[in-house]
Amino acid sequence: MVKVRFAPSPTGHLHIGNFRTALVNFLFARKENGHFMLRIDDTDDERSTLEFEKDIINDLKWMNFNWDSIEKQSSRLERYNEALNILLDKKRAYACYETAEELSLKRKVQLSSGKPPVYDRSALRLSDSDIANLKSSGKKPHYRFLLDHSEIKWNDLVKGESKYHMSSLSDPVILREDGRVIYTLASVVDDIDFDITHILRGEDHMTNSAAQIQLFESLGSIAPNLGHLSLLTDISGSGLSKRLGSLSLQDLRNEGVNPMAISSLLSKIGSSDSVEAKKDIENIIISFDINKFGKSKPKFDKNELLALNSKVLQLMEYDEVLDDLNKLDLIITKDLWYLVRGNISLLKNVKDWSDVCFGNINSIIEDGAFITQAAKTLPEGEFNKSTWSIWTKNLSQISGRKGKDLYMPLRLCLTGYNKGPEMADLILIIGRDKVLKRLSNQDQ
Repeated sequence: MVKVRFAPSPTGHLHIGNFRTALVNFLFARKENGHFMLRIDDTDDERSTLEFEKDIINDLKWMNFNWDSIEKQSSRLERYNEALNILLDKKRAYACYETAEELSLKRKVQLSSGKPPVYDRSALRLSDSDIANLKSSGKKPHYRFLLDHSEIKWNDLVKGESKYHMSSLSDPVILREDGRVIYTLASVVDDIDFDITHILRGEDHMTNSAAQIQLFESLGSIAPNLGHLSLLTDISGSGLSKRLGSLSLQDLRNEGVNPMAISSLLSKIGSSDSVEAKKDIENIIISFDINKFGKSKPKFDKNELLALNSKVLQLMEYDEVLDDLNKLDLIITKDLWYLVRGNISLLKNVKDWSDVCFGNINSIIEDGAFITQAAKTLPEGEFNKSTWSIWTKNLSQISGRKGKDLYMPLRLCLTGYNKGPEMADLILIIGRDKVLKRLSNQDQ
């Protein structure tokens, strides 16, 4: 059975790039009738917080995600120590005693002499007495995984044939001197123990994957199938940063962006499929195919998301948005929803049209004489479906105006906007009394 995992670190809010990884894993699992695991990578106890963890879970629930299992790395620290001891016994891990400052100085010397900043493995040349002296001086070791300097190859689900020669990489740190396990080791141990079959993540993990393939083998396992997605950029081609926070799911939620607009966009950008508005996740699952994702970096455009959000809202029935509308504490009737849903980018924009129909507005009157003429021409009696056409036809004959010159002053006066729903339908909801007040500039 296919089993994948999404493994966020609770060190910040879930941002749009990270969520795309979650979405791809979720869609892949559901398309294959597989298992989607949420794994909280919370071993960094200096930066991880329970608040961020709760926010991530709430964001995923808001996006209508359901997971088949959930795990926390902080509950598995003993297991990671067991794995470290296995690697030490196999001579595939070793203790190092350099401080962060010493390692930084080594890198600077290597770079200044034109050499790649690869760890020189000087810790392996320490004698027993050297180690005893370091320990007696109070130094605590960090641990590295000893790479086999061979070429690692794999058939990446997104990038195709991929390879790295491990001599170009430093032996990765797998345990800090303060005893905190590093992602490189913890993630591999989890993937083995939880039978993960596919790892789908960003291309920034390519070198991690190369090292982790050897880690899997050293721990007596085989690496899962790997797929590395090209990273999202902004519209200018610059990378999206988790620390900027400007593109977090929480921010988009607060702005009123619909979850399905986000999923509709992120499930397709970077793939060969065109982006289409979908109002439920099932329709996205049906068309999902990991093989359709390409190598080029997709650009995330906030304006494209808002345009897509508008299209999603056009697909939503009144009953489907009623709960969210009620949270806005507005008067939105069924007739009004179907009339205005094609004219809003965000759900909160319905307030503008609620005010137009049931509240007060700032009428825009640029030609008072024409509006006075319009008031005198307004048909008597209750409005019906023919009122607008009868009214404007008579007004056109009297004023000599046609087209935009006829309709735009009426729209501006009655709504305060230069575009919107069909006026013939809108005035039925506004009603005769409000129309007359606005024509006489009394609706303030």
